Amino acid sequence: MSHKMQWKSGCFEVIRDRGRIKWVSMMLPEHVKLLREYNEGLDKVEKPVLDEQKYEEFNEIICRAMEENITLQFTYYQKGEIKKFLGNIHYIDGLKGELRIISHASEKCILKLVNIIEIE
Repeated sequence: MSHKMQWKSGCFEVIRDRGRIKWVSMMLPEHVKLLREYNEGLDKVEKPVLDEQKYEEFNEIICRAMEENITLQFTYYQKGEIKKFLGNIHYIDGLKGELRIISHASEKCILKLVNIIEIE
């Protein structure tokens, strides 16, 4: 709830305003949906562009982790968001360009190689 001041009769009077809430009831559902989509779109980020050197570094890290069964943290891009996943590499699918990862809690995650931003 927002408060606004208005000059009236020689003094300021506080106006209690509900902001956008009061306008939603007069809007069409399509407009409300578009506004929500717009607000969600403001939080989205663009996918970072990686160079060949970074992909070569990923390849070395992945090979070493597979040989020594090392737990890795993957930072990846998904639908406008940057997410993280911690786990061990179970399988590399070269045809589909995917990594299959299993966490310590036995959660499975399939990551596209092109969506991986960082491996630690």
